[in-house]
Amino acid sequence: MGGPSDPPEGTPEGAPGGGEDEYRSVVFDESFVRAARIQEYSARERITDHAPAVRRSPPRRGGGLSRQALVLVLLIAVAFGTAVYMGARNSYRTPAGERPAEPLRMSVVPLAPRGEVPGTADVEALYARSPAARFRAGAEGVPLPASRSTEHFSADQVVAALLTAKDYLVRSSLDPGVLTGGETRPVRVLLDSGQLDQFDRSFDRPAADGRHASTGWLVRFDPARVKLADPGIRVRGTMQAAEADSATLEVTTDHTFAYALRPADAGRDAPASLFTVRRELRFRFDRDDLRLHQAELVTAHVQAGPLSCAQDTAGRLRPLLAGQTAGKDGPAGTDPYATRGAPALCGSLATGAQPKL
Repeated sequence: MGGPSDPPEGTPEGAPGGGEDEYRSVVFDESFVRAARIQEYSARERITDHAPAVRRSPPRRGGGLSRQALVLVLLIAVAFGTAVYMGARNSYRTPAGERPAEPLRMSVVPLAPRGEVPGTADVEALYARSPAARFRAGAEGVPLPASRSTEHFSADQVVAALLTAKDYLVRSSLDPGVLTGGETRPVRVLLDSGQLDQFDRSFDRPAADGRHASTGWLVRFDPARVKLADPGIRVRGTMQAAEADSATLEVTTDHTFAYALRPADAGRDAPASLFTVRRELRFRFDRDDLRLHQAELVTAHVQAGPLSCAQDTAGRLRPLLAGQTAGKDGPAGTDPYATRGAPALCGSLATGAQPKL
């Protein structure tokens, strides 16, 4: 029978001497194990009596930014500088295209009839017996001309300029909301942003100074006096585009509009009369205008009648209607000492321009 140090199942096979001498120093008897006291160190004791598990890094020398931090700062500086440069540089504009928009120069000339204004309740007869007999109705009377590319503008850009000019003519001369409804936004949105202040001033405080007549921007009747007798306004005219310089296209238009009008409070049986407006406009386009479908209106020369020369035409047109005459009133007085004013202009409406009824 084995002693206290022998394994329960005897000495393992292959162990010399049963392994008693080799493992005697690490084998404890039962009484030793029972008498042993188990002690667990507290956290503070483990920290105090033992080395920390993580070695601290040695302090950095020099106190400056690391190489990675310097590279990051340089990258941010380069990105910021590039953003500022690209924001300041507009790739759509050339130096010539950066010039500010010109103020519109305009003239509105009333044409006074020599006698009584003719009229009839038959609107078709009114047109048929006038010089507007072969005019086309509405936007069809403003066709686009044949176009081609120029030295610095493609054919598509030329067409874009012509389309914008046509859109301006249609909205400012044929839209009933603009003609008698007092609307301005359909026309305003087509203008270069540099002209909006002048446009707004022309409607807030119209003046016959060659700069701020609302009737220079669009055709506008006094709705308290007249209304359209026929929405099919007759039109005929010409359009042409040409390159002004390497950064600018110009479109010139010359159209005559014939409106059939009745008194605002009259019925359909009341006589209608013909009112004629000739508008000669010159538009300017840079590449931004072409992209945004906008135009800079440079000049506008307007002749309209029958009108009384004594009437103020800066704010609205007040046509003479069937049976009315201009009387002996002359144009408004012109003060040659007023350096900022424009001379009062008035013409005589030729007899041949009236319907032969």
